[in-house]
Amino acid sequence: MTSKTLLCLPALLLASCSVGPNFALPDLALPSKWKNGKTASVSDLPMPGEWWRLYGSSDLNRLVDQAMSSNQDLRGALARVETARALIGVQASEWFPQLSFKDGMNYERLSATAFGANLPPGIALPSIQRRRFQNLFEFGWELDLWGRVRRGVEGAKASEAAAAETLAAQRLSLASEVARLYFLAHSMDKQIGVVNETLEWRQEAMKLQESRFKGGLANEMDVSRAKTELELARNDLASLERQRGNAENALAVLCGQLPSTFKLSHNAALPSPPRVPGGLPSTLLQRRPDIRAAEQKMREANAQIGVAKASFFPAFKIGGTGGLESIGTVDFYDAKSRTLTIGPSMTLPIFQGGRLKANLAASKARYEESLATYRQSILTAIREVEDSMLDSQGYARQSAALNDAIKAAQETQRLAELRYQKGLASYFEVVDANRTVLNAKLLAAQIDGQRLVASVAMLKALGGGWK
Repeated sequence: MTSKTLLCLPALLLASCSVGPNFALPDLALPSKWKNGKTASVSDLPMPGEWWRLYGSSDLNRLVDQAMSSNQDLRGALARVETARALIGVQASEWFPQLSFKDGMNYERLSATAFGANLPPGIALPSIQRRRFQNLFEFGWELDLWGRVRRGVEGAKASEAAAAETLAAQRLSLASEVARLYFLAHSMDKQIGVVNETLEWRQEAMKLQESRFKGGLANEMDVSRAKTELELARNDLASLERQRGNAENALAVLCGQLPSTFKLSHNAALPSPPRVPGGLPSTLLQRRPDIRAAEQKMREANAQIGVAKASFFPAFKIGGTGGLESIGTVDFYDAKSRTLTIGPSMTLPIFQGGRLKANLAASKARYEESLATYRQSILTAIREVEDSMLDSQGYARQSAALNDAIKAAQETQRLAELRYQKGLASYFEVVDANRTVLNAKLLAAQIDGQRLVASVAMLKALGGGWK
């Protein structure tokens, strides 16, 4: 019988199959052009590169490198990748025969009433207390005829790939957030420089109005107005310093540092946004690690449908035990204490109370959920690229307009001061003109920072840098 079983094994293995659907990406109607008319084309660019080096800032490069090596959230994501990788081995172990060793000693006491009832009349009752000794090897091997283990390994590999893609997405987000905070902080530096220049001008104006008041050339209202504008500038300075400090503290945490020991150098100079190639294809969105992670999660959910379907079919196993077993220690290691049990078995589920059907339905529902998540990630990615394009173009136009507005406001301020000195205008016109110059310069500094932040958002939306 054992020989027949062994002869049947190759046939069973050749006839094995994997039940459940094979994975296929869904058909998606991706656009051939962006909304602004840029044509899309095919591209197979690699994983996101060190795109932050496009800005030519050694400080930014250093901060991103520090964040990549010290960020605690990133370390947690890396540990999740290692966990998923180890679980592949756990799932794949079911492919192989399982062998274990059992060494046991048990004390037994049989029921005298139950045991004695089975003895013929006149036969003395033997000892009902004994010690059983065992040294046994236990063997088991499930034949994966329906692909339950194969689908499980397929799902585990997809889970590991999803964890790796999630790690890549987290790296991309981390670098983007470091760059955003870096440019935000230096945009604040530029705004602080504008306010400090205004403070100097208003302090001089305050002294001038006090001198003119003492000489009878100005009234108390001009002095009061000059003081008001001076204190408003100090308020703006305090607000900007607070916001700059918050950005610096957030940057410290991203880099895995204590805010109390982290310092970001003050630098009002902002780099120019890098030029983006004209034809950004829609297939670049496939380089986004969050989309690739959603795809792998869909693969995992698809494989679990196969695992659920395989549970409806009979499970074939070969198992047995072999070793030494005796009652008492006498002759335990003799040949007559040998024991062996080996043979095939089959388990067929007949009635499970609806558990198998419910598990299959749940697996299919999880796949539909992962499919919806995948499609939503595509839509979100396209929207983010379109938004970043609009932002970059809009901020560029705003910057050009504000530069012209600053020149006009400065000329207005010069004329207002000249008219005031000649007695043709009140001091209010000078104050109003100066306030306009300040607001225009502050807004221009903000827009310069926002242009850089928008370029970071575009690089992130496209999945990183390119060559």
